[in-house]
Amino acid sequence: MRYRIVPVTRFRQNCSLLWCPDSLQAAVVDPGGDLDLIQAAIAEEGVAVEKILITHGHADHAGGAAELSQRLGVPIEGPHLDDTFLIEAMAKQAARTGLSEARGFTPSRWLDEGETVRIGQLNLAVLHCPGHTPGHIVFHHAASKMAVVGDVLFRGSIGRCDGPRGDHMQLVNAIRGKLWPLGSDTEFIPGHGDMSTFAWERASNAYVCDFVEY
Repeated sequence: MRYRIVPVTRFRQNCSLLWCPDSLQAAVVDPGGDLDLIQAAIAEEGVAVEKILITHGHADHAGGAAELSQRLGVPIEGPHLDDTFLIEAMAKQAARTGLSEARGFTPSRWLDEGETVRIGQLNLAVLHCPGHTPGHIVFHHAASKMAVVGDVLFRGSIGRCDGPRGDHMQLVNAIRGKLWPLGSDTEFIPGHGDMSTFAWERASNAYVCDFVEY
């Protein structure tokens, strides 16, 4: 799997362009805004986008999905159904965050634990990892040892849990119980900031490292 990160919105959210190197079919993950930048990256890489993938319903991740779907004529897949209330409240989120162009949507497909999404000849596993939001999901491509984790995990930190229906222990349990078993050599794209590996986080992340007890 190939990838390119396109930071978008004033929150510098990591929108990701993922593609199959054989077919050049691609997906855009979390197009929160700045759609012209995203479309420029698509053109530069010479790929054909076949779908939009959403990790969770916060406006900086999902606010541009509706318009990009219309522009490209492609479906939206994800997040988990439990984030419906956030997507339905996208206008309120936009007003609160200043992302004035954010719009709600109904995905073509809600995603759940154990399902897969296909990009060209690639299959990405879906993991339901609640805590930051109740319907947050993670995408994992085992052959590339790569995960796109949204706001579940960051380099040296974890997602906030003080939003509606957030739950700190749910998030910690999802990271330790679902992400760590994917392998310490797994590299991940977080929703904000620099990439990292699960090995580095298990050794150094004060919130979820192997030396922290709950």
